[in-house]
Amino acid sequence: MVIKNVNLETVCGITSKLPQNTLPEVAFAGKSNVGKSSLINALMNRKALARTSAQPGKTQTINYYNINDELYFVDLPGYGFAKVSREVQAKWGKMIEGYLHTSKTLQAVFLLLDIRHEPSGNDVEMYHWILENGYSPIIIATKADKIKRSQLAHQLKVIRETLRCGKETVLIPFSSETKQGREEIYEVIEKLINRTGEEET
Repeated sequence: MVIKNVNLETVCGITSKLPQNTLPEVAFAGKSNVGKSSLINALMNRKALARTSAQPGKTQTINYYNINDELYFVDLPGYGFAKVSREVQAKWGKMIEGYLHTSKTLQAVFLLLDIRHEPSGNDVEMYHWILENGYSPIIIATKADKIKRSQLAHQLKVIRETLRCGKETVLIPFSSETKQGREEIYEVIEKLINRTGEEET
């Protein structure tokens, strides 16, 4: 997958009406400090188009990135940040739910988890919530460069067991530092886009 053109096309807040896009969409969900912006920047080959922040909880909008005029990367608000009030968290939850229910071109949801830690209660809840909304989450285990290679298999097993997901669930270790896992993610996205094209013809 070659990224030639990237454009932050639409930013939707809590009161915004979501766009009715015709191009395929893939969405990215994850906790506020899981490295979502770093992942999206790495996939787009851009250093700072998706804003990374030392202060988690900054992504309070749904951001639509037009990729090559072929598809959209949709950056969903981070969840599970303690300093954000429950009222605000509930509003973000409604935003995400509204998006999952209204997007007519959403192909898949990538759920980001920190490979160093057992998935939290919020992570497990989000995984099963995405399933209940009709999507099979593709798990990206971020910050893979922060653990030893000898720990990798064990940490991936912990993620699978905690989420109670089967072997059919795609689980990709990723590092924004080394770009480990980027090609695998591209392959998954390309398959989704190709499948969409076949369904339309």
